[in-house]
Amino acid sequence: MATPHERLRELGLKLPAPPAAVASYVPTRLVPIGEGRALLYVAGQVPVVDGKRLTGRCPDEVSLEDAQASARICALNILAQMDAAAGLDNVEQVTQLVGLVLSADGFGDQPKVINGASDLMVDVLGEAGRHTRVAVGTNALPFSVTVEIAAVAVVRTR
Repeated sequence: MATPHERLRELGLKLPAPPAAVASYVPTRLVPIGEGRALLYVAGQVPVVDGKRLTGRCPDEVSLEDAQASARICALNILAQMDAAAGLDNVEQVTQLVGLVLSADGFGDQPKVINGASDLMVDVLGEAGRHTRVAVGTNALPFSVTVEIAAVAVVRTR
């Protein structure tokens, strides 16, 4: 069975440096839940490529496909945060993703957008990447980014 890092290489992907917090919060928080295990909370990650935030409302300013690509970038940032906090090999289960999509009035395909992140979690982590999910449309996001996604996972700490 391939490791998460091997799967990333097979997909032609490389984890970015975990993004730093841009306000008064921490990017991750480990909360012990028992002997050698913890919940890992990952703060909302936004799509950033080469230091540039991807912005725009879906679907009138950004296509559904481009919004899905933005969600995938958010998932890569989540994986980078998880790797830095606990190591991807220690992820037992991604329990939940919470996805927010900057949406035009009447747009209802937020689940399709967040599939860009959900699919990557399973591609990289296998069954451990299957999760519950929230996919919500909103009229505003920080910096006018297209997507923001937060995550919770169970990780081994020993």
